[in-house]
Amino acid sequence: MNNTTYDVAVVGAGAAGLQAALTLGRMNRPVAVFGTDRYRNDPAAEMHNFLGHDGTPPAELRAAARADLERYPAVELKEQAVTAIEGAPGAFTLHTLDGSEVAARRVLLATGAADTLPDIPGLDALWGDVVAHCPYCHGYEFSGTPVGILGSEASVPLRAAMLERIASRLVVLTNGAELEQAVAGALKLMDVDVRTDPVVGACRGPLGISVELAGGPVLELGGLFVGPGWAQAAPFAEQLDLDRSPMGAVLVDAFGRTSRPGVYAAGDIAQAPGLPMPMSSVLVAAASGQVAAAACDRELAAADNGLALPV
Repeated sequence: MNNTTYDVAVVGAGAAGLQAALTLGRMNRPVAVFGTDRYRNDPAAEMHNFLGHDGTPPAELRAAARADLERYPAVELKEQAVTAIEGAPGAFTLHTLDGSEVAARRVLLATGAADTLPDIPGLDALWGDVVAHCPYCHGYEFSGTPVGILGSEASVPLRAAMLERIASRLVVLTNGAELEQAVAGALKLMDVDVRTDPVVGACRGPLGISVELAGGPVLELGGLFVGPGWAQAAPFAEQLDLDRSPMGAVLVDAFGRTSRPGVYAAGDIAQAPGLPMPMSSVLVAAASGQVAAAACDRELAAADNGLALPV
């Protein structure tokens, strides 16, 4: 076992985890950051809607963040996968894939989420490019082209309304499902095309993506928006018995504190009060990492000096 007890173990080295480490490092908190080479936004060639970094490759941002951390001797980056976490405030133990154990007084989870795409041949290869989820992150790049929305759920009309200033034409692909009357009526009022044929495949096309439908010719689109399945990329919320939302995100308060004392969460796994889901963007993830790290530092400072922590 590592004889060092870190003030904070940050699990995850994406935007949330690296920003948390930067905040803690600037307070001279001994912090261990555990990361792997797998990131949710790996398929995306560029990030968007991030002030000062619009168009920056995600890997480039992470490299710059790691370079920033080199200034702070209290921060230790560990290229190790954590397999289990146990313990209580002041005495957490993290078990790693190589069999070692690391002790920490507090834990900050920033392990991210994993997306599962609809089972349509060809979508995986185009994910993060001409197949996307977030209009704010990827919509502008489809400006002036026909844009598709894959889905039949009640949120489809709102997604169409969000994209109307971007797309030259909108097409909803229900993939064989029937729309509810209210959904169909709203799309008709917005003059959105609806295709109910099953989608049998997709590939790169002259405008961006070619979508093959079972009942007709290939549909040429500039981009296609899908709603992927969402799951946590790591098992720690379940291991630590943290309170979770119906979709499985870790419920946190405004400071990133989870239901278990001493455990914080930030980034794509964390659902803040009043929100229906985690706000999945690099900028929001980094901001939540900063907030959670600052709250963690305040808690430790108060505990070390016998002070009551203000609400």
